[in-house]
Amino acid sequence: MRALLTAVAAIAVLAGSVAPAAAQTSVPPARPGNANLRPIPDGPGKRVAELQGLDKVTARTQRFYAPVGQATRFGTLEIAVGDCLVNVPEAPPESVAYLTIVDHKPGQAEEKLFAGWMFASTPSLSALDHGVYDVRVLACTMAQGSAPSSSR
Repeated sequence: MRALLTAVAAIAVLAGSVAPAAAQTSVPPARPGNANLRPIPDGPGKRVAELQGLDKVTARTQRFYAPVGQATRFGTLEIAVGDCLVNVPEAPPESVAYLTIVDHKPGQAEEKLFAGWMFASTPSLSALDHGVYDVRVLACTMAQGSAPSSSR
């Protein structure tokens, strides 16, 4: 029952806080309405969103890291992470990232495909709708050492 209430609350938050894609930027709007969500605690390294991309043409999946505040490439997509939040330790695990995804097809004008919060626990709640690629949030974490690999 708690999971259902959480999902309903997340839908309500998304419905109220996500504007049409054309009007959005990579700067996230107000955080989702869950008081348990917070930025990753400070530590060594950079805050990153761990993402998984699927190329539907080749059926290949790839996990990659996208630093918060920077753009990362996956195929023809440019993925900018505006923020990445996690639940407090005493709450059920959850990672939420604000993503702006722009398609840069060769020889065509760029097209904004997605701008909004993606939830790791419920990827279909707010998903990228694209004919070639799927992108989902796996986790928010701290990347250690040198810059993680960001695309293929």
